[in-house]
Amino acid sequence: MATSKKFKEEKALMSEIDAIYRRRAVRNYKPQKLDPALIHSLLDAAVQAPTAMHEEPWSFVIIQDQDILNRLSDSVKSLLYTEAHNYSKMQMKYLQDLVNNPDFHAFYNANTLIVIYSKYHGPFVAADCWLAAENLMLTACAQGLGTCVIGLAVSTLNTPEWKTKLNLPADITAIAPIIVGIPAAETPEVARKSPEILVWK
Repeated sequence: MATSKKFKEEKALMSEIDAIYRRRAVRNYKPQKLDPALIHSLLDAAVQAPTAMHEEPWSFVIIQDQDILNRLSDSVKSLLYTEAHNYSKMQMKYLQDLVNNPDFHAFYNANTLIVIYSKYHGPFVAADCWLAAENLMLTACAQGLGTCVIGLAVSTLNTPEWKTKLNLPADITAIAPIIVGIPAAETPEVARKSPEILVWK
């Protein structure tokens, strides 16, 4: 694609390995809005992901309207109360503390939310969309941007109410909501466990 070629020519990115090891979940952003061309470059990277049977099930919704993000955040917090039984006791306590905090914003006041939706239903479409999400997040990291998956928003985005508000088809499914922006501070490194190998024959 022309966008891919231009992106490769114009951007001096960190290596793929560097992006993998430097990516962090960022929850503190500067107020600057992202340029549309930059968002298009992230989407172009996303759709280079592997896809079963070349279905390419993904489609994207970009929300930068702060009023919509605020109302969506309120809906996310409201729905968490009714979904509490789906979580462990420790998770419930954590979520209750979040929801009861008047300063908590489900999207951490980021000004760009990119939601990856699946247009189709099937055993592999969610995996395809998550592979696209990883491409998007690594590309964002390589360009000095921060990202964070907001899994708590999935149920809300899949309600008929929000599909209607966003003018989306009823049969489309939200898979991966990702906030993107310019980090306001360094996110510290978090230790990871070594790979757990169950069988190696």
